[in-house]
Amino acid sequence: MSAFTNPLKQRLKEGEPLVGLWLSLASADVAEALAHAGFDWLCIDMEHAPNDSVDVTSQLRAIAAAHLPTEPIVRVPTSEGWLVKRVLDAGARTLMFPNIESAAEAAHAVRLTRYPGADAPDGLRGVAGVVRAAAFGARRDYVQGANTQIATIAQIESARALDEVDAIAATPGIDCLFVGPADLAASLGHLGDSKHPDVQAAIARIAAAADKAGIPAGIFALDVASARQYREAGFTVIALAADVIWLVRATRAALQEMRT
Repeated sequence: MSAFTNPLKQRLKEGEPLVGLWLSLASADVAEALAHAGFDWLCIDMEHAPNDSVDVTSQLRAIAAAHLPTEPIVRVPTSEGWLVKRVLDAGARTLMFPNIESAAEAAHAVRLTRYPGADAPDGLRGVAGVVRAAAFGARRDYVQGANTQIATIAQIESARALDEVDAIAATPGIDCLFVGPADLAASLGHLGDSKHPDVQAAIARIAAAADKAGIPAGIFALDVASARQYREAGFTVIALAADVIWLVRATRAALQEMRT
C-alpha cells in the first residue's frame, strides 16, 4: 500500500481557501451526505458534541466512503494523550486542539501527535501497528511516515492566548491557528457579542500572527456574509457554520414559509 499522506496538510501549507463545516450531530449519515456536498473539510467535534471515539471512527469511514477530496478534521475536547492516541489510531490525520493558551501547550499538543523518533525525540504517541490508521497492519509504512503527515491546528479562544499568540503561531508543528469567536468574546468580557470592536480587533491580531509565522488562520463563521468578511480579512480556513445550525435554520424557514 502507498505511503500515508495527508492532502489537507499540504493544502494548509499552500494557503488556498478551504471551506469546511462543523459536524455536531454525531451522525455518520450526516457526515457522508455533507462530504458529497463538496466541502474541503469537515470537523468532527468531540468538544461540544456527543461524539466518542466510536462515533469518530464511524464518521471517518463515512467521509471516506464519499470518495471525494473532503478531508476530516477531529476536534478533541482536551489535550489528553489517551484520547489523542485513540483518534489518531482511528485514522484521523488532522487534529484541532481547543483553547491553546501558550507555546508550551501548543508544543505539548504537537508531541501528542508524534511517535518518538529521530524527527520527534520527545514524541508522546504510543505505537500500535494493527489499527485502522495503518489499514489494520496492511500499511506497513504508516509508523515511519505518520509524523510528517499529521496536521495540528491550535484554537485561540482566550485573552491569555491572545497575549501569547505570536509564540503559539511560531511553535514547530502547528499548521494553523483557528479562532473560536464565541469563547474569545466571552474571555474578553463580551459574552455573546463576537462582533464587538474589541473582539474584532483580537481576531485581526490572530490573523496577523498566523501570517507572520507563515501559517494559515481559520475561523468559525455563522453565515455566508460573515465568512466572506473573514475571507477578506485574511482568513483562509473557514467553517461555514455547522450541520445542526443549517438543519434548524432551513427547517424553521420552511415552516415559517408554509405557515404564512
